[in-house]
Amino acid sequence: MRIGLLGTGNVARALAHGWRAAGHDVLLGSRLPEERTGLGLPVAGLDETAAHAEVLVNATPGGVSVDLLRSIGAPALAGTLLIDVGVGLSDDFSALTHPNSSLGELIQEAFPLTPVVKTLCTMDSTTMTAPGELTEPGTVFLSGDDAEAKRTTGRLLTDLGWPESSQLDIGGITTARGQEHFAFLFMGIAGGVGSHTFNIKVVTRPSEDTL
Repeated sequence: MRIGLLGTGNVARALAHGWRAAGHDVLLGSRLPEERTGLGLPVAGLDETAAHAEVLVNATPGGVSVDLLRSIGAPALAGTLLIDVGVGLSDDFSALTHPNSSLGELIQEAFPLTPVVKTLCTMDSTTMTAPGELTEPGTVFLSGDDAEAKRTTGRLLTDLGWPESSQLDIGGITTARGQEHFAFLFMGIAGGVGSHTFNIKVVTRPSEDTL
């Protein structure tokens, strides 16, 4: 697939490398593409990246994501799956920029013709594309209102190394709040284990038919 990634930071680059290794056509989008050369990945302007993409990934700082997407324009985004991996945090990481909502919800509200799927925001970029390097992959969550968009996102997660058994659809886009608000627990766990390279796993009691 043609995947456009908005952003050129650690997350965007990690995902781009992961999907390119799986055979996808990737393009990073930047407001200043001429200043983002030497990344080992193709970089273009935001409009060109959006026009190129069958799937668009928001990997920009969550506090500016909606305004950045508005600069591209709703018509250019209409009908394009948008995978949102951003979290809005204050500069000192002490507060959420969307404490009573989520970035995923705000993007979906602003662009109703663009199916939005929230995923991958409960982990560091080192884990997003190498879940197999952990003792076990753990769980990756999906939130979104469009079932087909979530199925496509699930296939792209599989291409990054996430087996279907590790993917958990937790409901509509409003459930993106839980994913984004996990940021504080993530930081606490990182301090406790002394590393950002980890994941969590949802475990349940065995069903009666397996006893």
